[in-house]
Amino acid sequence: MKNNIINKAKAPSRGMGVLEVAILNVKAGLSADFEKAFSEAQKIISAMEGYISHQLQKCVEVENKYILLVNWETLEAHTKGFRRSAEYHDWKKLLHHFYDPFPTVEHFVEVEG
Repeated sequence: MKNNIINKAKAPSRGMGVLEVAILNVKAGLSADFEKAFSEAQKIISAMEGYISHQLQKCVEVENKYILLVNWETLEAHTKGFRRSAEYHDWKKLLHHFYDPFPTVEHFVEVEG
């Protein structure tokens, strides 16, 4: 799998922006199908207002485990803008059936210093 990194705009200046982190456990035997579906799904998220960039990385030690990192301009760009959009329903249809268990999504900001 190639490294999926898409940058729509320059990253925000230091101390700004929100990093969405999701550990994705894909059902056994479905990694190739998941990666193909993600290839389509990333077109959806990268077109959203407030999106900056994302990376999907595959775990070296644990089969069928991935991490998704998405940089957003604000928390609301993700939680309200994307998750409440019609496009999110398309994202869900493409990806959500691959996960077991369903991922916990957390948001982080840069520590100054």
